[in-house]
Amino acid sequence: QVQLMESGGGLVQAGDSLRLSCSASGFTFGLYAMAWFRQAPGKEREFVAGIKWSGIMPQYAESVKGRFTISKDNVKNALFLQMDNLKPDDSAVYYCAKDRSQQRPFPLPQASNFDAWGQGTQVTVSS
Repeated sequence: QVQLMESGGGLVQAGDSLRLSCSASGFTFGLYAMAWFRQAPGKEREFVAGIKWSGIMPQYAESVKGRFTISKDNVKNALFLQMDNLKPDDSAVYYCAKDRSQQRPFPLPQASNFDAWGQGTQVTVSS
């Protein structure tokens, strides 16, 4: 059974940093691209960052480029999102997601390409 569990969210001030973690189990983590999505109240879920199954080729939404860093530890079966210089617009529930295809050449940002999701972790950034 695939399980994804996020942690690390919280309430911070603008300009602060947070590091989100996603612990994965129930599948061969090293064979799948992974991604972070977020959803703010009243908005659709949006792609934040993705990374290839091998842990390279990170991709980012324009809104977070230069501030967020995604990484993947295929030994510890964990996905991370380092978020620096946070802004109030970054406030949302953050979800980690597993690609539905093994060893995809590069991660695709559409939510339909992911078949497993964590329960989410709340990030709130005050101004």
